[in-house]
Amino acid sequence: MPKGRPDGNDALQSMSRHDGAGVPDLTRRMLVGGLAGLAPTTALARVAAHVPVHAGATHHAAHVAHAPLHAPAIVGRAAPPKPLVMLDPGHGGKDPGAIGVSGTYEKHVAEAAASELQRQLEASGRYRVAMTRADDRFIPLEGRVDIAHTHKASLFISMHADALTNRAVRGASVYTLSSKASDRQTAMLAQTENSADRYGGPQVHADSPEVQEILASLVTEETRHGAAHMASSIVTSFRPRIGLLQHPSRHASFVVLKSADIPSVLVEMGFMSNHMDEAALRQAAHRMVVAGAMVQAIDRYFATDSMVTHATG
Repeated sequence: MPKGRPDGNDALQSMSRHDGAGVPDLTRRMLVGGLAGLAPTTALARVAAHVPVHAGATHHAAHVAHAPLHAPAIVGRAAPPKPLVMLDPGHGGKDPGAIGVSGTYEKHVAEAAASELQRQLEASGRYRVAMTRADDRFIPLEGRVDIAHTHKASLFISMHADALTNRAVRGASVYTLSSKASDRQTAMLAQTENSADRYGGPQVHADSPEVQEILASLVTEETRHGAAHMASSIVTSFRPRIGLLQHPSRHASFVVLKSADIPSVLVEMGFMSNHMDEAALRQAAHRMVVAGAMVQAIDRYFATDSMVTHATG
């Protein structure tokens, strides 16, 4: 072998003779790295333990270890929850509600209309929707209000179809809570609706007129304003497409509207005692029109800044 070019054994011997301070730091690190694929992990650990570490690197590692951790920056915020609309189909179960001139039960009309409204509201993607009942069962009036509170509803809409002895009267109307009825017909309607709890037996009953008046006085001004705004929106949406009573926005002491903090309205979609109203409410196409007008009214209601604050705040 030519002189000056050591073979492999000579090279290893040369490295062995210059072990320690005589071998440059970089050379030692290259050696340890080259043996990584050949030596066991424990052996490499022993070799690495003898590799000198620069003081600057030690200081940097200590600085990183003790550096304070910072929370990530907030780059946006979650969208507010969609408002929940509570739909309340009137009557149900052993309480049929008004019975139409051809024998149609109000409870079935109310449930069918509320289901269609639920479908349209959910299809819009703008709301969450819950129903006090989705089948033919009896629920006490106060129980309906409790369901709305349990769901933390932003709006409560009770859906009905009235009946009168005067079969010529027809048209839709909307009602809000008040300790005093706006007129004699509305007072009679409230009395009829509040008597629905008689079907629940002696343990279930509506509040006395005195208690109802006290409860009505507890409703917050914000809730009253919201209910009045919703009633006005319904009348505006109904007017061009659905027949209305002469004075369609009314008020009385309805037990089902007594929530102190959820704007609540009761919608009478027509009169079961009028053959034209009853025939219309029996048709799915007409109920779709009613629901469409209701969706428009609900959109208008929540488009108001104060209503959005009430719904999400």
